[in-house]
Amino acid sequence: MKFDTIIIGGGLSGLIAGIELSRKGQKCMIVSAGQSALHFFSGSLELCGLEDEPAKAMEQLPQSHPYRKIGLDTALTLAERVKPLFAEVGVNFKGNAERNHWRITPLGVLKRAWLTLDEYASVPSDGLMPWKKVALLNIDGFLDFHTSYIAAGLAERGVECVVKGISMPELERLRHNPTEMRSTNIAKTLTGELIGKLAARINEYAKDVDAVLMPAVVGLAGNADVVRLKEKVDRPLHFLATLPPSVPGIRLQMMLKRHFQKLGGVYMLGDTVREGVFEGDRLAGIMTVNHGDTCFKADNFILASGSFFSKGLVSDINGVREPVFGLDVDSLDERPQWYRKDMFEAQPYMSFGVATDVGFHPSRNGQPVENLYATGSVLSNCHPMKEGSGAGVAILTALHVADTILKNQ
Repeated sequence: MKFDTIIIGGGLSGLIAGIELSRKGQKCMIVSAGQSALHFFSGSLELCGLEDEPAKAMEQLPQSHPYRKIGLDTALTLAERVKPLFAEVGVNFKGNAERNHWRITPLGVLKRAWLTLDEYASVPSDGLMPWKKVALLNIDGFLDFHTSYIAAGLAERGVECVVKGISMPELERLRHNPTEMRSTNIAKTLTGELIGKLAARINEYAKDVDAVLMPAVVGLAGNADVVRLKEKVDRPLHFLATLPPSVPGIRLQMMLKRHFQKLGGVYMLGDTVREGVFEGDRLAGIMTVNHGDTCFKADNFILASGSFFSKGLVSDINGVREPVFGLDVDSLDERPQWYRKDMFEAQPYMSFGVATDVGFHPSRNGQPVENLYATGSVLSNCHPMKEGSGAGVAILTALHVADTILKNQ
């Protein structure tokens, strides 16, 4: 079976690349094992959080950083295409690449963000809180949303919080087993006619406040329930991130996947690439676990398999390796060099990844593979936690590589 481009990895980077290529007429396939960091999505995307202005922050990054390989001017131009692309999918974000705003974390502290989902709470770049008094609500028995931390964080910034719990008979069965009282299970329950009942309960506590804040436990399958709930609540309603799993993250992945398939893309879920078929310095095809001797061929390939979390990188006693194609990896030889004893320091292993040239071509035994590209968190020489750059690297490298493939076709 022949494709124009085959993408290994169905997370944010792989889906963005697949959508961009498919909407320009390419025949694409994504092979996804099913594991994605989108299930940990905070509701916000980060471009570079080292300073208020992403452009200034990106100037501090080393020449080996993926943004530098793209080119800073080009990276910022690509960033302007992101909101329209997501809007085409049906996902609306607020924010821009000129200046970061602030998102509220599940622990009540503020972190810089580039784009935040429209239905989420956010704080302007000047840090001035948009409310004086809020109703901070939680679902009774839901342990992955800590109102005490959030209320304390908001109180430090002058916001009075009325903290209340919401109980509904339809949710009581979930409370019998704490493992069932998870965000995804709550979202599966709070749909249809229960949206009206939930809104009525919220309105009981929304009479003397500027806004209502609640955990993101609505809208697993799409945006409709979120829109309906916001319409029925008497005060402005904003969601806050919960501990994983992330309802909006799962929804985002499903919507991106559906859009990719609508454009004609093939999404092979639950399969894993077991080896590549090489012809000289080119990758001719891939073999997957579920398809035996079938070789899937393409003109170009994109490796968007992620980092250690999604097993795009693995480590053992012999070091760090890329398990699909045996690509060259940037890492440190001595294991004690991989980490710092202070867990709050920037950990060196988080910058490990696949080594690429300026065109994002990985290499095998020092030789670049000319029709293979790498994007997203599998790349080396970026530190997403320290820089606040994870989503930006995933999206912008995907768009850049897609542009390169389309230019060369």
